[in-house]
Amino acid sequence: MSDAKKVSKKDNMSMKTLELDHHWHLATNEHEIAITELEHSLIRSYEGFTRWTRECVVASSGFNMSTHECAILNIIAMHDRPKSTTEITRLLNRDDKSNIQYSIGKLTSYKLVEKTSTDHRRKGVRYRTTIAGNRVVKRYVSLRKELLIELTETIRSMDGQLAAGSKILDLMSGMYDQAARIAAIHRTTFEKE
Repeated sequence: MSDAKKVSKKDNMSMKTLELDHHWHLATNEHEIAITELEHSLIRSYEGFTRWTRECVVASSGFNMSTHECAILNIIAMHDRPKSTTEITRLLNRDDKSNIQYSIGKLTSYKLVEKTSTDHRRKGVRYRTTIAGNRVVKRYVSLRKELLIELTETIRSMDGQLAAGSKILDLMSGMYDQAARIAAIHRTTFEKE
């Protein structure tokens, strides 16, 4: 047997022994492995997304805004229509209204959003982007197109993959919400541990 064949046979044997074991405490069967892999992808994607959004909004505004503040600014700007705190909370699938209000307060202090109201009751308060806020949003959109959209356009069949991925994430979002409600209902105390 030639040396080349020996090396090739040896490489094939080592490839078989290097098969990764995906079973661990979160995943013991193929379905659990698939969900766990998705969750780890979500975590890594979310971290990359927050870094990207934060850097893009700082470059667009000069303000040190968080990803959440950027999301709120873009939600308020969406369709050029004022939004209430309740609408913003619902559109972002968040239930921490006090944090939303805090972020809106920061955006207001930066003069990027302002209160508008149909009446003088607190319930009628809505928020809209200011002229400065609209400028920041336009710069953000422009920078996003230049840096992110151009990258994604180079990938063949990307639009179909993004649409399919969005559907999966929307479905999983609903399932995570339902599982969270059930977990909250059946929460136990651990005082005796």
